[in-house]
Amino acid sequence: MPTSHLYLITGASRGLGRAMAEQLLQPGHVLLCISRRQSPELAEQAKAAGVELVQWGQDLSDPVASAARLREWLAAQDAQRFDAVTLINNAGTVGNPAPLAAAVDAELSQALRIGLEAPLLLTAAFLGGTRGWRGARKVLNISSGLGRNAMGSQAPYCAAKAGMDHYSRAVALEEANLPNGARIVSLAPGVIDTDMQVQLRGASAENFPDRTRFEKLKSEGLLDSPASAAAKVLKYLARADFGAKPVADVRDPD
Repeated sequence: MPTSHLYLITGASRGLGRAMAEQLLQPGHVLLCISRRQSPELAEQAKAAGVELVQWGQDLSDPVASAARLREWLAAQDAQRFDAVTLINNAGTVGNPAPLAAAVDAELSQALRIGLEAPLLLTAAFLGGTRGWRGARKVLNISSGLGRNAMGSQAPYCAAKAGMDHYSRAVALEEANLPNGARIVSLAPGVIDTDMQVQLRGASAENFPDRTRFEKLKSEGLLDSPASAAAKVLKYLARADFGAKPVADVRDPD
């Protein structure tokens, strides 16, 4: 019987998430992609590749509803079908870069709902929903160097990624001694040329003094393409030692 692997990916309509979804359109794979908008182009690619693709138009700024929907969907699946199942929490937002004193309350709340609360709740739904499944289970959280190194005018993003790193450590401890315990990694993917970089380069210099740093990354060709970064992330996901370090960097040696 062919190997069957289920991948659940958030933020799959653009950037790194879209690139990972495209590269995972392979025989034996089933994809559930969760984004605010569905992608007709991704659907066409999946059809051409003969891969089963499910797309949800789901706003992760409502994490409770998103997690409830995932629990219900997982409960309807055949627990014996898949040899492996992987959740990739990729969605996030840098919001509007500004000092915390000048931030808008609603924007701060939304950034943390999308960047931390949603992946936390989706991870809980995934772990509970797949507890009795026979296949190997993994959780890959797409983190950032800013979760480990602070930057001014990026407090909500730094907080979300630092929280993602630390809850991954806690979950790794919880799952370590369970039968078919999930392996979890919060992974920094490097610096990627995505819409987030465009937002940072377009931010007010007064509110975001580090803007010049991001302009330099672009002008000097130091940004990884989404496709190249996706290949590196998926290579890390496939490593035999995945989960040995709950907080890691895609550039860590094999």
